[in-house]
Amino acid sequence: MLNLTTTLDAIARAVAERRKGYVCVTGVHGVSEAQDDPEFRRILNRAFLNTPDGMPMVWLGRLSGHRAMGRVYGPDLMTLVMRESVARGWRHFFYGGANGTAERLRAVLTEKFPGLQVTGTYEPPFRPLNDVEQAVLTAQVAAAKPDMIWVGLSTPKQERFMAANLAQLDTTLMLGVGAAFDMLAGTKSQAPRWMQRSGLEWFYRLCQEPRRLGPRYLKNNPLFALRVLGQLSGLRRYELEQ
Repeated sequence: MLNLTTTLDAIARAVAERRKGYVCVTGVHGVSEAQDDPEFRRILNRAFLNTPDGMPMVWLGRLSGHRAMGRVYGPDLMTLVMRESVARGWRHFFYGGANGTAERLRAVLTEKFPGLQVTGTYEPPFRPLNDVEQAVLTAQVAAAKPDMIWVGLSTPKQERFMAANLAQLDTTLMLGVGAAFDMLAGTKSQAPRWMQRSGLEWFYRLCQEPRRLGPRYLKNNPLFALRVLGQLSGLRRYELEQ
């Protein structure tokens, strides 16, 4: 059952076995998007790991009998893996962020964890990569030889990117952690732990970015609650694949 400890164990095994895959850190937004987008649903279902990012995911898992399920929050997962990487020699590459966030994140984490190997960063434009940019990224990753590429974009953009690029990039794992880049780099603040544990982190982030996140939360949160009620009552059953 997924929690931070079991997720770290699975990542360690995948790197040791050189088993390629991508990790989706998924909350209410991702689950809701997947209900309306069959292609995105397939991307999530084909992930190496789909971890519960957000307390509603954890509560539903525990309600279904998975008592050991725990939240796998992007910043916590990234911090845990970076700490473990020093002893294991894992190498990392950061893809995403804006205005130098990826480089700032590298500086913050390598200072916090002496010996950490972040062998490259790439800050993409706010559009799909063109052929030249794709070739530059591929060559840069090949030279950096990372065990993991961390992707700090929004959902579903980061999941689509990982699914489309995993095969051609010379790495074992890709992990989509969204706003973890900004939070760990210090460009955005994290909600207090009590808000995270009580499922109110969305409200904290909404207050920070109402224009960008308002449409997402005001649409997806009520829809998610209605869908959960429908499934729990037996009035509606949601398929994993279509």
